[in-house]
Amino acid sequence: MEVINTLGRRKTAVARVYLKEGSGNITINKRDYKEFFPLATLQAKVLQAFDVAELNGKYDVTVNVAGGGINGQAEAIRLGIARALVKIDEENKPALRAEGLVTRDPRMVERKKPGQPKARKKFQFSKR
Repeated sequence: MEVINTLGRRKTAVARVYLKEGSGNITINKRDYKEFFPLATLQAKVLQAFDVAELNGKYDVTVNVAGGGINGQAEAIRLGIARALVKIDEENKPALRAEGLVTRDPRMVERKKPGQPKARKKFQFSKR
């Protein structure tokens, strides 16, 4: 089996995921995923697609991720892995779809507008 290459995005985080058959090693930016994501919740997000498809320990994953925060990066990696599993076997798609793992989350930070301190917040209004 050759290397499967996919892309995952979330907010401003972009993850390039390379999946190949192996023993379940996950490397993120040349570091082990447990070192890169010390929190158990983020580690669970990275592994969620494998848990849903019941393919734990069957593939080695190499990821290059940039931009955003740690949560956005974890979710970008999750989407990239889910897309790779669908590329490998189309039968994985219904289970991953049911968990919402193949859907790109379109929510982005709203831009700041001129004449306002933030995107929606306004300066204090003085009637007189």
